[in-house]
Amino acid sequence: MKEFATKIILNRNFILVLAVILGLVIGQYASLFKNYTFYVLAVVMTFSTTGISTKAMFPLKKMIKPMIMGSLLNYVVFGAVVISLSYFLMPTPELFLGFVVIASTPPGVAVIPFSHILDGDLKYAIVGTLGAFISSLFFAPLIVGLFSNVDGGINPADLFIAMVQLVIIPLLISRLLLWQPIKPTVEKVRGRIVDWGFALIIFTAVGLNRQVFFSNFEILLLVSLVLFLGIFGLGWTFEKISKKLGVAAPVAMTQNLLVTVKSSGFAVVTALTLFGEKAAIPSAVLAVFVLAYLLFLSIRKELRDSKKAN
Repeated sequence: MKEFATKIILNRNFILVLAVILGLVIGQYASLFKNYTFYVLAVVMTFSTTGISTKAMFPLKKMIKPMIMGSLLNYVVFGAVVISLSYFLMPTPELFLGFVVIASTPPGVAVIPFSHILDGDLKYAIVGTLGAFISSLFFAPLIVGLFSNVDGGINPADLFIAMVQLVIIPLLISRLLLWQPIKPTVEKVRGRIVDWGFALIIFTAVGLNRQVFFSNFEILLLVSLVLFLGIFGLGWTFEKISKKLGVAAPVAMTQNLLVTVKSSGFAVVTALTLFGEKAAIPSAVLAVFVLAYLLFLSIRKELRDSKKAN
């Protein structure tokens, strides 16, 4: 019984759901962590990117297409859908800017393990995710700088520096953590650091905006509608198009993840840093929808596998 309870407590899905619940219940303490979320995310990004193998980058000639495709799916396709929907549906500029931040956010590192779980193309996932991470230096300042003009704009250089601090530097440090003498220890603690770090960030975002979850159901409904269409709707549509185009099933599954799974923790910190607490509301809800979508894909695969076995 004790072993079963421990497995549940350490389960990534349980931890993220718990973070949302605690944010709603004891969200008054979230302000204590607000000023530290940037540093927490930097640590999380450092450990999470140790899962991106340097060897997967070679030969470079074969890696160019997945890197470009990962970037286009993550920023252009997802961004076009979500920014268009939020532009017409969001009642305030802050909420719209929250979705702009989500559109400019790199994919969640969960794309890599779930590509393996869902029988996707693992190498494609690694390279596509890495490509999207690196191209965030270009896409994030471009997208946010372009659409934040509705609120007076921000300095793209500031966001570029933030992306270097949160993407490039952690990625470089993560190469040092793969040094053979310490690699086993890093792999042992990586999951817990990433899971609990993201949980702290999600708790902060939900806690800072918990009044919206309790009192302003109209905003919550509109935000949820955009995210449902942008994740479940886009994922379903992309799946149908991939089949018609004859894309290989493993590649199609990985591309589906690249076009739908965003880093909610990254989006929360960026929104809080650039536009304030209200802009972080979509990112807080994003965590729930990304989790729900990954669970949906996992359960669907299990059902399909059981039917094939029978």
